[in-house]
Amino acid sequence: MPKLIRLYITQVLVGFAIAAVFVAGLLALNVAHLWDLVRNNDAGLMAVFLLWFMNGIVFAGVQFAWKVMSMAESDDGPRRGSPVVEHFEPAYARQEATRRS
Repeated sequence: MPKLIRLYITQVLVGFAIAAVFVAGLLALNVAHLWDLVRNNDAGLMAVFLLWFMNGIVFAGVQFAWKVMSMAESDDGPRRGSPVVEHFEPAYARQEATRRS
């Protein structure tokens, strides 16, 4: 399996695990009486599944993006060779004013 695919799958699994912990925390702390709503409703399990799944999509995307961006090289200096321009100087352009009649 290619390294990028393996990286993506592992980060998605980590994101869904974080989402499971997040949803469990919401239910355990009874935020906005969420546990009461889930317990007293026939579709409570479906609501918990959808809450976990939708948060899992978000957390998986964030987890993968964070991992990819953290793989970047450091900003310690030029990465390839020396810079082309040592310093920049402004370029002046003249514009003649025209008279309005």
